Amino acid sequence: MMPWLNFLSLVPATTVTLLLISIAFLRFYNEQDFTFLGLIANPRIWSNRLTVAALTAAVVNFGVEWDRRNREANLLAAEAQRRVEEEQRRAEEEEQSSRRAAVEIERDLALLSYLADPSVENQRKLIQVLALLNDYRDSLS
Repeated sequence: MMPWLNFLSLVPATTVTLLLISIAFLRFYNEQDFTFLGLIANPRIWSNRLTVAALTAAVVNFGVEWDRRNREANLLAAEAQRRVEEEQRRAEEEEQSSRRAAVEIERDLALLSYLADPSVENQRKLIQVLALLNDYRDSLS
């Protein structure tokens, strides 16, 4: 569908060009220059009509160009928004990964401390780390 839209977006500008050529042709030449202009009754009136048509086509062309630029601006804004969201997602993943690594290190240290010295203090640290792991697991779900 996009090729048709691209083609149709060229129509107003092309129409304006053709109408301006026709207007100039009818205004500045007469049947002495081109004999077939004798077939056209009232070339000035036709020139005026073509001028109105050219102005209308110019307004349509303005609307088409305005819409095209708005679509381009929207695409650029959407791309920028997507990049920002991707960066935020990446930052959140990094934060979660570093938090996970810190919790794992704390768990390993508490477990090794308890295995090396099964004292009450090391047992308390291990229980605290296990509670922290449970909280962390609950926050992920």
